[in-house]
Amino acid sequence: MRVIATAGHVDHGKSTLVRRLTGMEPDRWAEERRRGLTLDLGFAWTRLGEEEIAFVDVPGHQRFVPNMLAGVGPVPAALVVVAADEGWMPQSAEHLAALDAFGVRHGLLAVTKSDRADPARATAAALEEIAATALGEVPAVSVSGTTGEGLEDLRSQLAELASRLPPPDPDADVRLWIDRAFTIKGAGTVVTGTLGGGTLRVGDELTLGETSVQIRGLQSLGEPRESVSAVARIAVNLRGVPKDSVGRGDVLLTPGAWRPATEADVRLRGAASGELHRNLVLHLGSAAVPARVRPLGPDTARLLLASPLPLRTGDRGLLRDPGEHRIPAGFDVLDVRPPSLARRGAARARGEELATREPGWDYLRREGFVRHEEFRALGLPEVGDRLGNWHADPAHLARLRAEAGKAVVAWSREHPLAAGIPAEALRHRLGLPDAELLPAVLSDGLVLKDGLVGKPGAGLTAEVEKAVKLLEKRFAEHPFRAPEADELRKLGLGKRELAAAVRVGRLRAIADGVVLSPDAPRRAAEVLAALGEPFTVSRARQALDSTRRVMIPLLEHLDAAGLTEPLGDGTRRICCAGPANGLP
Repeated sequence: MRVIATAGHVDHGKSTLVRRLTGMEPDRWAEERRRGLTLDLGFAWTRLGEEEIAFVDVPGHQRFVPNMLAGVGPVPAALVVVAADEGWMPQSAEHLAALDAFGVRHGLLAVTKSDRADPARATAAALEEIAATALGEVPAVSVSGTTGEGLEDLRSQLAELASRLPPPDPDADVRLWIDRAFTIKGAGTVVTGTLGGGTLRVGDELTLGETSVQIRGLQSLGEPRESVSAVARIAVNLRGVPKDSVGRGDVLLTPGAWRPATEADVRLRGAASGELHRNLVLHLGSAAVPARVRPLGPDTARLLLASPLPLRTGDRGLLRDPGEHRIPAGFDVLDVRPPSLARRGAARARGEELATREPGWDYLRREGFVRHEEFRALGLPEVGDRLGNWHADPAHLARLRAEAGKAVVAWSREHPLAAGIPAEALRHRLGLPDAELLPAVLSDGLVLKDGLVGKPGAGLTAEVEKAVKLLEKRFAEHPFRAPEADELRKLGLGKRELAAAVRVGRLRAIADGVVLSPDAPRRAAEVLAALGEPFTVSRARQALDSTRRVMIPLLEHLDAAGLTEPLGDGTRRICCAGPANGLP
């Protein structure tokens, strides 16, 4: 399906053309039909050639410009209508400016009432005006809504226009701007809009503001559907949504794929930043939101929105003063996560930055790290070094690697017996947003192990080294006599010092406060194996020349390693001994 909006001055025959083309009545309200004046958006559709075409018919009167903007905002193409007997008129210009501001690039000119006046003059004037906008050069057709003359040519040109439209992306994130909301008895709330990208399916979960909603049913072109892909006019039956909680300007979104913004930096089209009033209305899609404008540069500004909108870089919209009937200003969204302007001179500096902006890189350099899905949500190209679910600014990454090395050295200086700085403490020092990023900022020579970051093989202080050497001398003579707590205290070996010695492999902890040489378990197993028969704790103590304080935890250590086996009668037997059992 292709969706085309009408545009043009009041009473130039937009609705009449849609009626003749489709056989459907686009004016939905009785008052519209009674007055012969379109007040709100109308919808109709037909098949032209191989294409289904849906029309969004908009009001032409200046009092209903907001309704017109809600209709043309989401559509990709327009049928510009100008009457031959009146020619180019004020609302012709305002509607064309709106199409230009929204970035509509595909269109067709229909010069109506050609039976009342020669269409040549109106056609030439309209084509000149249109050529100066994003629409560029468009085909023109002269037609009479009264006699039907030129309708077949118009149908042919509309089919040609539809074939030129760029193919939509059925896998895109859904952003359905709502232009109508009503209730159907037995079904509940129904909303309609132009689906510009993506696919909707019955049962899908979407977000509406801060609420999660589910699709109960779908319709397109008056027929129920299980799924609808862009581009399409679509009616969505929402489950459990009160009618008074949703209306024109609201938007249905793919969950988690959009980041509502309350401010954005934009480039202006059709007006300089200094020419705009500070308080305007921003139109995007079917939404109309009050916005304050802060100039940044000659053609750039910061928009501050009264309520959040799901914006992406590259979006096009317009700014309008509702109190004045003047040509609106268009804008292109440059940044939906702009930096603060709190410091003095920040606005001017920001304007200079935007003049030489690099989409994606500007945001990444400002943040340092950006989640992978954030680029798509903000409408930015993916740049930087990919680190799992993150992208990193290479320069920022290099700075953090240097800082990480300094932080580990400083921590080791303050905690000489520690195996390293706790990983979480280092993460906070470096300002990393996720622990997943920590390994990437560790420079050569740093390792992450057991939740600590440090240099491998970190040594002992001179005092601890001296005390451990004394113990090693002792173990050379009596390998199974562990020093008492008082002896350790006199040597200056507290819990931290012993833990450091165990960590570097100079001692082995058999139990709390019981340390032996690293090879003590292996040597004990070899001695006990020589006994040749089951042994008691007492027999083992005698064979190893040890004490009961040491022997009980030592035998339990050997049991856990599978070197000895308790027999249940107070004796043990040797299973095997040696490095194959995990002991040195």
